[in-house]
Amino acid sequence: MRQTIEEPPVEAGTASPPGRDNVDEALIDAQKTRPILEQIASKWSVLILTVLCSRPSRFNEIMRRLDGITHKALADALKRLERNGLVRRDVLPTSPVGVECTITPLGRSLQQPFVALYEWALTYGPELERAQAEFDRARHRTSRGPPPRLGAVGDRAAPS
Repeated sequence: MRQTIEEPPVEAGTASPPGRDNVDEALIDAQKTRPILEQIASKWSVLILTVLCSRPSRFNEIMRRLDGITHKALADALKRLERNGLVRRDVLPTSPVGVECTITPLGRSLQQPFVALYEWALTYGPELERAQAEFDRARHRTSRGPPPRLGAVGDRAAPS
């Protein structure tokens, strides 16, 4: 769903630059939004917050649920999310000491956009893969060498 921003009224004697549309208006705040989006829109941040939306989880449980994340990547992402007020880490009085991560109300406010993004990925993932394969086939026709083998969306395996 595309949101538009209404144009402010134009004062007499002034004109909007040609070709300017509502999308351009939305990008005016890119300087403000880019640093924030960089914090919440990384691959691991989205997945970690999605995991924590369902229930609080311990570090190792999050690692098991996010196949492929390294210990360092998870630790760094959790610290960043905690710093940004999206996750709370609680030390549990257990032996050995455990840490449970909980999503904060601010983090939960991202649940709806993340669910929409997840559903989009499920719906359009196959179309994205087809577009990648078509692009790679077209590129192969104009270059030399074997066509690339495709793995997961966005991954390119090395030729055998």
